[in-house]
Amino acid sequence: MQLPITDAKARLTDLVREAEAGEDVVLTRHGHTVARLVAMHPKPSAKNRAKVIDAVRAQAAAGASAARSQEFLYDDDGLPK
Repeated sequence: MQLPITDAKARLTDLVREAEAGEDVVLTRHGHTVARLVAMHPKPSAKNRAKVIDAVRAQAAAGASAARSQEFLYDDDGLPK
């Protein structure tokens, strides 16, 4: 979406929401592109990354092992079904 800066002044809150939603918001002056509104995504802190990694590891440890995940392919004698 392109719009003149003069129109953007009155709609700034809506334009920021649209940028946060992924909309491409370009501001113009006298028909020339001068600025773009872009959503900022906060970087996770090292502490938050460590929590996520620990959670993934715990989930993996609680889940089925790779050897057991293919059990349904074999019969009781270990032969393919």
